[in-house]
Amino acid sequence: MSTLSSPTDRQQTILLYSDDVTVREAVRSAVGAVARSGGEPLRWVEVASYDAVVGRADEGGIDLMILDGETDKAGGMGVCRQLKNEIFNCPPVLLLTGRPQDAWLASWSLADAAVPRPLDPVELQRAARSLLLARVADGAVR
Repeated sequence: MSTLSSPTDRQQTILLYSDDVTVREAVRSAVGAVARSGGEPLRWVEVASYDAVVGRADEGGIDLMILDGETDKAGGMGVCRQLKNEIFNCPPVLLLTGRPQDAWLASWSLADAAVPRPLDPVELQRAARSLLLARVADGAVR
């Protein structure tokens, strides 16, 4: 991926981790395809396994990770905690939880934000865009 002079000129990349294709479709639909009005389209990187999410996160170039806490075998909460502890300057993580009562687990996982099921498209879009904007404002986007 090429580095541009202005972080707002670069296409933003979202890493989406879920083993459920319907969850991935719902998230992409809710967040939308464009980062900001008149901006570059978002780049989606979808993965469905633990090895794939960790490997892709290690490569870098991710502006936001959306992790499904209900993924089988390696849920997004544990993966989030691992990535936050292992990746220097880890990008923000939006965690999809099983229910509103799981907010404390999202906190334990070190997630930057959480959206419970059933997924509310407006809440999901608001949370994702807020984290993307904060990343740009912090100058972390390269």
